[in-house]
Amino acid sequence: MTEADAVWGVLFLIGGVYEAQALLRNKDDDTLSRRTRFWFKVRTRPGALTFGVAWVAFAGWFLWHILWQR
Repeated sequence: MTEADAVWGVLFLIGGVYEAQALLRNKDDDTLSRRTRFWFKVRTRPGALTFGVAWVAFAGWFLWHILWQR
């Protein structure tokens, strides 16, 4: 295991534990989805559009990056 594997693994583990605790404590305001909605202001049209464009762009780039970029 490399240092990068350990760091990314710990980050994902901490994020998963925090999300699980927020769900178990019924603290919906602490979940990643609620924070994302707040940060992007998705209840507004510009916020929803910004999030939608950013999400599709990231997903497309990540798919290409993982499958075809070496």
